[in-house]
Amino acid sequence: MDANSNSPALIVALCILAVAANAPATLPPPSEEAKAQAAETKAKTAWSDKLDQYKLCVAINRTAEAYHAGHKGNGASTPAPVTTPGCVDPGPYVSEVTPAASKPLEASGAHSPAGTAAAPPSIPGTQARLSEPAKP
Repeated sequence: MDANSNSPALIVALCILAVAANAPATLPPPSEEAKAQAAETKAKTAWSDKLDQYKLCVAINRTAEAYHAGHKGNGASTPAPVTTPGCVDPGPYVSEVTPAASKPLEASGAHSPAGTAAAPPSIPGTQARLSEPAKP
């Protein structure tokens, strides 16, 4: 095979690649729902990081207390503990983003309005049989 026989195909492929790489790729701007979802994810990640730091702080304190207690029990001396700021519990996660308006029942795919069902679907008399005492 001649080395020159592949060069035109290689040149064409490189030209196509160069044009494709320089083609501008524009994405549509994110919707309000997507922005809210991103903000929610960011807030939950920040809270999760705070929770992880709190759990680490508690674990470090427990380990230090066990170390000092173990050495006191053996009669060995330990250096004075270093005072550090207390562990701050971030509390339960509370969404900073307002919840989306709930869908009307017709759009949610419900089969019947929520207030219509008085009892779970079952055969007649099931509730009466359940409330009777068991017979030996």
